[in-house]
Amino acid sequence: MLHPRDVLLGAQAATGFLPVCDHYCGVEARMRKSLALQAELAEEFGACVFDVTLDCEDGAPAGGEAEHAALVADLALGAAPAARVAARVHPVDHPAFASDVRTIVGRAGARLRHLMIPKVESVADVARAVAAVDAAGGQRLPLHGLIESPLAVRNAFEIAAHPRVQSLSFGLMDFVSAHGGAIPDSAMTVQGQFEHPLVLRAKLEIAAACHAHGKTPSHCVVTEFKDAAALQGAARRAARELGYTRMWSIHPDQVRPILLAFAPEQQDIERAAALIEAAEKAQWAPISHQGVLHDRASYRYYWQVLERAFRTGKALPASVQSHFIHHQPDPELI
Repeated sequence: MLHPRDVLLGAQAATGFLPVCDHYCGVEARMRKSLALQAELAEEFGACVFDVTLDCEDGAPAGGEAEHAALVADLALGAAPAARVAARVHPVDHPAFASDVRTIVGRAGARLRHLMIPKVESVADVARAVAAVDAAGGQRLPLHGLIESPLAVRNAFEIAAHPRVQSLSFGLMDFVSAHGGAIPDSAMTVQGQFEHPLVLRAKLEIAAACHAHGKTPSHCVVTEFKDAAALQGAARRAARELGYTRMWSIHPDQVRPILLAFAPEQQDIERAAALIEAAEKAQWAPISHQGVLHDRASYRYYWQVLERAFRTGKALPASVQSHFIHHQPDPELI
């Protein structure tokens, strides 16, 4: 029997395989605690529900970039076999970029799920990063790009089209700062970032670019990390209004609210499972379900609801559980 992924997912629909949360940390104690938390939640939910990205750009002390890169490589190498570990290096024009890549990818590239490249301005920056990563032995390592300026937003569709780019993230604070005071600092707040037209436009452009090329759009941070309700509200808006399927966390307390906000409701999961079960019985031909016509276009949507439910650790109806127990996506996609 054909698996739903084989029937329904084309290039533009293969964006649901990454965990919905990407957690960033750069201080050694926090990096170790984040990896421990990842293992704890994986056991609780039955799936790895967030990535841990070890940060060199903001985590490395000035003058200590080489030592910090070596620490990141050591932590990645020492992580549990099932851990989902990534790293953020310095921008391609930073003096530490080349040594970051040589150290981290050269030593621990096989353990990394992706490499985050900050301040990507153009597809030429992606090509430069690819050349460095490949030279260090990371030919199969996916790249994530951080869009942080008006020029980068302008080039987002070309950047997303690059075959090595797996995901694009929005860098809110740098984007606001790049406007020379034309955007007020209120646009960096949990509420203001959804109200200022230039910020909102940038978010929509990045999401659209990713979906156009089958890549994962990742929403920016919420710096008010002690306000769980505000964070969850922002995450829900990112997921339900702006088309984002992933979001950054910068504090361990943000992980669970992000998972909850991006997870489908149980009633939606049950409806999706019933439709997929009926579609399989019809060998994916059009059907009438509860008085509504459905075909592969709607099947694709409901299958992606189930994918997202699995990625967020939600309980799945028995009728679809076997699709996730016995058939995992290609590791290169995730």
